[in-house]
Amino acid sequence: MPTLVVAIYVELEMLRGFFFGFTMSFLLPWTIYLSFAGAVVTWFAGAQSAARARWCALGTMVATLGISLVAAWGFVPVASPQSMVNIGWLGDWARFHLAVDGISLALVLLTGVAGVAGVLFSWDVERRAGDFFALFLLLLCGVYGVFLSADVFLLFVFYEIAIVPKYFLVAAWGSTNREYGAMKLVLYSFAGSALVLAGLVWMSAVGTRTLPVFDLAGFVECGRMLPVALQVPLFALMFTGFAVLAGMFPFHTWAPTGHVAAPTGASMLLAGVVMKLGAYGCLRVALPAFPLGFGVFQPVIAWLAVAGIVYAGLVALVQRDFKFVIGYSSVSHMGFVLLGLAAASPLALGGAVLQMFSHGVVAGLLFGVVGRMVYGRTHSRDLQWLRTLPLARLMPFAAVVFALAAMASMGMPGFSGFPAELAILSGVWRQEPVWALAAVVGIPVGAAFMLRALQLAFLGGDGGGGGVRFAPVSLPEKVGAGLLLGVSVGVGLRPDVLTGWIAPALESPWFDLVRNGGAQ
Repeated sequence: MPTLVVAIYVELEMLRGFFFGFTMSFLLPWTIYLSFAGAVVTWFAGAQSAARARWCALGTMVATLGISLVAAWGFVPVASPQSMVNIGWLGDWARFHLAVDGISLALVLLTGVAGVAGVLFSWDVERRAGDFFALFLLLLCGVYGVFLSADVFLLFVFYEIAIVPKYFLVAAWGSTNREYGAMKLVLYSFAGSALVLAGLVWMSAVGTRTLPVFDLAGFVECGRMLPVALQVPLFALMFTGFAVLAGMFPFHTWAPTGHVAAPTGASMLLAGVVMKLGAYGCLRVALPAFPLGFGVFQPVIAWLAVAGIVYAGLVALVQRDFKFVIGYSSVSHMGFVLLGLAAASPLALGGAVLQMFSHGVVAGLLFGVVGRMVYGRTHSRDLQWLRTLPLARLMPFAAVVFALAAMASMGMPGFSGFPAELAILSGVWRQEPVWALAAVVGIPVGAAFMLRALQLAFLGGDGGGGGVRFAPVSLPEKVGAGLLLGVSVGVGLRPDVLTGWIAPALESPWFDLVRNGGAQ
């Protein structure tokens, strides 16, 4: 009997190894290709009916999520990114090089979850549905490309691809001050991109000719060879450029405005995955390539992160617009990500990646409830007006889901935010206790603004409602909410699944100097 068990185990491991090789080299890049192809097909389908566009978009996102899940099942964590595609593209400038490690796989999986949920929460889109979902999928194509790029120039190209659809999604399908919100969002994004591009051009001028400068490994090696006089300005350029999209204080003001103006599905993507592109660029490119520059700016980054956590939380606490509360809460929670990057210990960095995943799921759920379930039916986000309605009775499903999402956002045990914030604060404490003590102030502030929003939006009214009735929550909305809530609970109960992928990636030699605060 023991021999049979061992034989079955060996067979399963061999099967897992086969799937690992197959999914890494063939299937996983199709998250990019399918998203682009799906955008084209959806655009044509939308010319016939909105329903066809919706189903094409949903089918595309379910397929990419399925690919991500298969890849996750067969994934064998190692320190270095595992190459999948590496072909010539722009001569000596760049290659079409895709690779994956535990960090990128976790964020690819997040993208699939957020994409499926975003389509489900956008099921009510009727006007120019083909255009809407085509832009939606094109944005996700760029996001997948960023997380899988192993060439810095290719990463930048996908980064730009993700920016352009944001403007049209917000400007054409948004609500409050949509043109202003869209323009502010895209101007901040392109300003950050310009800083990153300046850093890339500078590196191409000073990089060693014997190394493939824009290959990610070559870029990191070239950057580390530079003297501190060059690393400091290059780090400042590239980290700031990426951090703008991550919502770093004081460059965060585009985020609440853009979130509020965006349609629900776009809000879910902006908070869920687009802000993660900036944090990912900081972690993957700026920190390992310029460790001496990071060492100079490390305390500055930490205190800006703390300022973002506390300031955005306090602003959320006094907001009257329901969606602004969630928008500023996103900035506050992304501050924990940036603080984890600033601390740069293995525990803090792992917590930062886990917080990226957790915030992507929880923020998406909060925006789904507020933007679609509440605003889509009441046509108001005014908390003082909503408090006059017994929404907990009129929308019991929305009330329960928001309460659970609020608990997840507050970092309650059993949800994904708890292990993420615990890891960040523990890692920060070991690096610099003062930073941790200052950041802890954001936790009760976060609880206060979420409980205030829950009280005003759902637990007000006199219980009568004056005969007010709202359409029931639809099946797509319930499925989308269940998916996001289930993922948050799953990660909260078993964070070791994700940390088991992330930790080996952070053991890469690329992060050795970062973990030492830039010391060589």
